[in-house]
Amino acid sequence: MAEEEDLKQVAEQNQQQQQPQQKQPGEEMKPWEQHSAIISIPRFDYNAPSSLLQFSHSGFLITCPIKREKSATKEAISILAKYIDFSVSDSLGGSDSSENGKRRKLGQTEGDSAVTIKSELVKDDSQSFGATDDFGKQTPNLLLVKVTRSGLVLFTFPKGSSSDPVSIVSHINQSLESGELKRPLWCHRIFPIQATCRLNEKEVSTTVSSLVLKYVDDKSNKFSGPLKFAVGYNRRGIEETEMKTVKDNVSDPNMCTLLDRNKCFSVVAAAVKEVVSDSTVDLKSPELCILIELLPLSRVPNGSLVTAISVLSRELVSTKPRLCVKALVSDLKAKKEVS
Repeated sequence: MAEEEDLKQVAEQNQQQQQPQQKQPGEEMKPWEQHSAIISIPRFDYNAPSSLLQFSHSGFLITCPIKREKSATKEAISILAKYIDFSVSDSLGGSDSSENGKRRKLGQTEGDSAVTIKSELVKDDSQSFGATDDFGKQTPNLLLVKVTRSGLVLFTFPKGSSSDPVSIVSHINQSLESGELKRPLWCHRIFPIQATCRLNEKEVSTTVSSLVLKYVDDKSNKFSGPLKFAVGYNRRGIEETEMKTVKDNVSDPNMCTLLDRNKCFSVVAAAVKEVVSDSTVDLKSPELCILIELLPLSRVPNGSLVTAISVLSRELVSTKPRLCVKALVSDLKAKKEVS
């Protein structure tokens, strides 16, 4: 009997040690504990870079502090889940399937903004996620894409998605200004990607022309006199000292030329003027902003460069100290970010 009691006592002690320690009512959780308690991070979709080389995709490029990419990823998921348009979910396959044949469900708890991801094991290392509203209706899946630069998080919609990333970011900004949405801790800027293409003169020009034409044809966008526009180009850390190495690995000479800022500016400006002949460059108060973002994708062949392009209104961008998407955080934090 004594031996049985000893064994029972040891088993109870082991069970107590395995149970997680409960937080006291007045004790606050650390930021990373808060994130891990409510949401898990999705796996990278390693098929995405190949798809980006072949097809145009929309999505979001998010800047964050270096070594805080995981926290920013989880925070971005919780923010985007509230603003992605639920009405387009049915056209993208619902909750039982996605483009890669995987099922993911991201649900929002009642009375709380906490978001959780329930994932299944899949054959590859990739994972997509979808968001559900209070009625269980699922949004389009987003794919997490691996990048080679620190301080960046990249999400893309599946090919053919009808979601409008510009409208989503606009709604996020409005909610921040009204106080409906709390300022994020880790996500500094969310760049809405309208389209992607290879970095060569023909594809960049065609993509810019198409997006500008769509913007101009939108009756809600009104212009007075000549259309004032500005062009922003971010090579994502490829500085002049690295340009020679990059150019040596790029086989397409047309692609090399667009690594030069001035050449890229001239190509984009020519595309704008082809659509709107009555247009002029204005860096101080542009009505139309064309942002070009070189995506530092992982797992792509040497010499393959992909760029993200968006045509945005003046309300979504800041012109000082450079042309870029408006920061979600305070100016002090925005100055510390590494783009």
